Amino acid sequence: MSVAANRRRSMSQRPGSQPASRQGSLEEPLFAPGAQEAEEGGQPGVIADGRFVSMEHYSQRAQWLRAGVLGANDGLVSVASLMMGVGGGSEDAKTLVLSGVAGLVGGALSMAAGEYISVYSQKDSQEADMAKERQAQEHGPQMRQYELEELAKIYEDRGLPKELAHQVAVHFTKHDVLTAHARDELGIDPDDLANPLQASVASAISFSIGAGIPLLSAAFIKDHVTRLAVVLAASTVALAVFGAVGAALGGASTIRGAIRVVIGGVIAMLVTYGVGRLFGV
Repeated sequence: MSVAANRRRSMSQRPGSQPASRQGSLEEPLFAPGAQEAEEGGQPGVIADGRFVSMEHYSQRAQWLRAGVLGANDGLVSVASLMMGVGGGSEDAKTLVLSGVAGLVGGALSMAAGEYISVYSQKDSQEADMAKERQAQEHGPQMRQYELEELAKIYEDRGLPKELAHQVAVHFTKHDVLTAHARDELGIDPDDLANPLQASVASAISFSIGAGIPLLSAAFIKDHVTRLAVVLAASTVALAVFGAVGAALGGASTIRGAIRVVIGGVIAMLVTYGVGRLFGV
């Protein structure tokens, strides 16, 4: 046997190598869900056991979770800064705790009301745009043809050949014309419209969780200096955690995310303390 043949034979028998029949087999799919491959030890976005693994994009992760982290961070910075400002102008423990409670309740209700109004306005706009599309479909054949050409132009602008874009537009129009225009023309998912009540409740809860950290850390400490130091320390640690979690959910560096949030929060607390110290309020 030649040296080249021996070499080819040894390469084909290396651990982890796939037989030619396995690599070219059409019996098993080349694509496998990421969850299944995770159980088998595969990594998202790479070839595992001859099959591609689906990738989870950071932008598709739970948006409500990221919004909750940001809401908790807002509550933490707001109430901690308020308590530091009051502590800078007064040594009374009850006054400090009362300011924290007032900040938590007022801030949570303010966040809930603001979020409810904002999301409800967004939902009203979405429903109004969808109503216009529905009316356009009811204005006769000429308007429906115009809307069809408009939809086809959208697909063409996205890179489809003109003839194929028209075919896709016709297919989607026959399937569900309102959904097609809502998603591709307006950027609205009719099956996932904004929920004002859910948004407002989630906003109030996340704000309260963050605001409760500095409040609880100072509630049972009698010494004034120690009380402010604990508020600052506990808030800084919580800010680092919130920053790291938010960065991880967005696929960014957890260290840089934590540092950014900590710097901004600490500056807010120190400036507010300085204002309270300067004006005695």
